[in-house]
Amino acid sequence: MSDVKSVCVYCGSSSAVSQSYKDAGEALGAELAANGVELVYGGGQVGIMGIVADAVLAGSGRVVGVIPEFLHDAEVGKDDVTELIRVESMHVRKQIMAERSDGFVVLPGGFGTLEEFFEILTWRQLKLHNKPIIVADIDGYWRPLVQAIDHIVDEGFARPENRALFEVVTEIEQVLPSLIRLSSADKSVESDLI
Repeated sequence: MSDVKSVCVYCGSSSAVSQSYKDAGEALGAELAANGVELVYGGGQVGIMGIVADAVLAGSGRVVGVIPEFLHDAEVGKDDVTELIRVESMHVRKQIMAERSDGFVVLPGGFGTLEEFFEILTWRQLKLHNKPIIVADIDGYWRPLVQAIDHIVDEGFARPENRALFEVVTEIEQVLPSLIRLSSADKSVESDLI
């Protein structure tokens, strides 16, 4: 039995993006629902965020949205999720999302997605958690990011072993198997902070 019962998905809230990114969000949502894995996400109804949530719900899966009041009030909150947690700040949002998840998936997104990825990656580097992180490099979207991280390592600003703190996949079908494999491998390291 898998230790991955819930997955936090970081992704964009824009709809003005390539159809392949939208399709990836829908495919991931369907995969989560089909495998009984709960989605934990930012609680929005727009962009890839909304697409992933809708796909999980369409597959009779569970969706936990975590959204700050100011974003919900700006009419981007998705109220038809299984559980909607309204919070006071972005900081609280990210903490709850991390606590409620057994792993993390980074789909294509913008500045917010990058910020969430680097925070959860940094937390793992600092040993605040040991949950798997998967970067879904759909159509090469994250290739420049991975190259930048490799450059950071090459220049000595991060240790070479830190490059193994996340894994890159290129197909949605690889996401859950990778999360499950990494979760089993990392189970030996415990953290009581997240």
